[in-house]
Amino acid sequence: MLLYMSNGNQQAKSTPLHSVSVAGAVVREDGRLLAIRRADNGTWELPGGILELTEAPEAGVAREVLEETGIHVEVDELTGVYKNTTRGIVALVFRCKPSGGAERTSDESTAVDWLTPEEVEERMAEVYAIRLLDALDAAGPHVRSHDGHRLIATS
Repeated sequence: MLLYMSNGNQQAKSTPLHSVSVAGAVVREDGRLLAIRRADNGTWELPGGILELTEAPEAGVAREVLEETGIHVEVDELTGVYKNTTRGIVALVFRCKPSGGAERTSDESTAVDWLTPEEVEERMAEVYAIRLLDALDAAGPHVRSHDGHRLIATS
């Protein structure tokens, strides 16, 4: 809790808490996109996770993709910023190129696959599919919010 002084009166104000996650939109030369099926809930998503406190975002992306998929990546550019308004998570998504390694599962993934954009739309919830599809769009970076289930319209 953050305390501050205002007009001589001491008031307590709650500071919003957010966590920052990073994810890799890994695009192969043939246009297929790297995805994982999460071990904890069985959903298909981009590889990624919480950014470590002392870690640069690009380093966090490379680490998370490698940990969850076995694929080494070169991080290209930020393609989107996504906020889950229910959980207070801000996700930074970076387009990446595979640079080595071999697909494998981990404690966090039960499947690793290279999906077409159509397969992304079929297998993933909209709030995750849009992150991969946005990475294919050169007009980014995109900024979007969602409530955990669906996108929230922005003006």
